[in-house]
Amino acid sequence: MTRKILITGVSSGIGLAQAQAFLKLGEQVYGVDRNPAPPLAGDFHFLQVDLTKDLDLVFDWVDQVDILLLTAGILDAYTPLLDMSKELWEQVYDTNVRVPMELSRHYLSKMVEQGKGVIISMCSIASHIAGGGGAAYTSSKHALMGLTKQMALDYADSGVQIFGIAPGAVQTGMTQSDFEPGGMADQVAEETPIKRWTQPEEVAELTVFLSSGKMSSMQGAIVTIDGGWTLK
Repeated sequence: MTRKILITGVSSGIGLAQAQAFLKLGEQVYGVDRNPAPPLAGDFHFLQVDLTKDLDLVFDWVDQVDILLLTAGILDAYTPLLDMSKELWEQVYDTNVRVPMELSRHYLSKMVEQGKGVIISMCSIASHIAGGGGAAYTSSKHALMGLTKQMALDYADSGVQIFGIAPGAVQTGMTQSDFEPGGMADQVAEETPIKRWTQPEEVAELTVFLSSGKMSSMQGAIVTIDGGWTLK
């Protein structure tokens, strides 16, 4: 049976790779992004919207889904607290915490009624350790991991599976500046045990596995995919 999947941040990076992976499986994909639609073939539906501004547009567009992928997020340019503006702090938390919470609350209620569903939050190695971002990004990803784990515990007996994925350095548009002259790409690769950056497609394949239902006793896992970075 074809499943209905909602992906935030679908126009590039991990979200785009997730959409491509599920479309290849013949699933029905609903993607949202503040940027224009990506060129995707298959049963793909797109809504251009700033999720921090109007979530009701999304709820009216697609009221119920089988899989919710909370992939959209923003960085904070490694800004330390004393240099952090109130505006940047609020923007990061709005995108990385409030929006996933609101989307989860809406679609989780429908999943609980059905007795099935999957929610996957895009956490980060910054959910576990410092240094993956600045004060706002790191603390927001800690908060998102906490939300994910608490939801997983609270609804473990409902039939809904809830996970987080914690990538390390992933080569996406969001990290493109690291690959420009003077960027940190080579240094990051050298310091990563596998000696390279993770590709979005690898995160997408992990998403497909977690969404498969094959491991029905898995619940609340925050699965790290970081090339061994956090082993150090």
